[in-house]
Amino acid sequence: MKLLDHLEEWLVTFLMGAATLIIFVSVVHRYAAGLSVPGVQDWLLSINLTWAQELTIIMFVWMAKFGAAYGVRTGIHVGVDVLINRLDANMRAKFIVFGLAAGALFTAIVAALGGGFVWENGAHHYFFNLLGKSVEGIPEGPTTPDLEWPTWMVYSAIPLGTSLMCFRFLQVLVSFIRTGELPHHDHGHVDGLDEEVPVDVDVYAMPDNLHPQDLKHAQLGEAAAPTYPSKGQTK
Repeated sequence: MKLLDHLEEWLVTFLMGAATLIIFVSVVHRYAAGLSVPGVQDWLLSINLTWAQELTIIMFVWMAKFGAAYGVRTGIHVGVDVLINRLDANMRAKFIVFGLAAGALFTAIVAALGGGFVWENGAHHYFFNLLGKSVEGIPEGPTTPDLEWPTWMVYSAIPLGTSLMCFRFLQVLVSFIRTGELPHHDHGHVDGLDEEVPVDVDVYAMPDNLHPQDLKHAQLGEAAAPTYPSKGQTK
């Protein structure tokens, strides 16, 4: 269970970092290959990175499916709950349980249909061949244009990601029945930014009726106005 608790974060973080690196290298390679530098240009043109765009698209698809499961676990999905929040506590709890159960049922159906599609799209042939069974009459399935990967591997994001999403719905449902609490995410909060405590200082205040407020010392609770030498003193 501890492995599943952070599975989405690890996978999405890895895919996002890898996709960003691949796109960066691909763009640099594209522009650098256009420079007329003897030797270097020929070497860069010999490197084939036409697969980069296809791979990053696949990565973003996987990020989206597993990111959706992360959204269920953390309560980051946006929902229309104006009417539900106006109900009494008992009725509200029933609607929440119904909604979570409906989400689990829907994602279970999508995962089952997606699994069937992946199985018939080439996974059937792959696993039977891996186990040494006869694959006669079983289609091998198509491959992707650039990477030439079996498409069933790419489409596996649907049953895997949606199955995890179904598990998260059930996890939140059980937690709500036990504790009455739902995962909550503050959409206005930005991680890494500490909330600043406002300082009640009037910038234009003049305690001595002569000089503006000294903000640096005022925030520290010291004398607000700076001191100046008297007429008899030298600077």
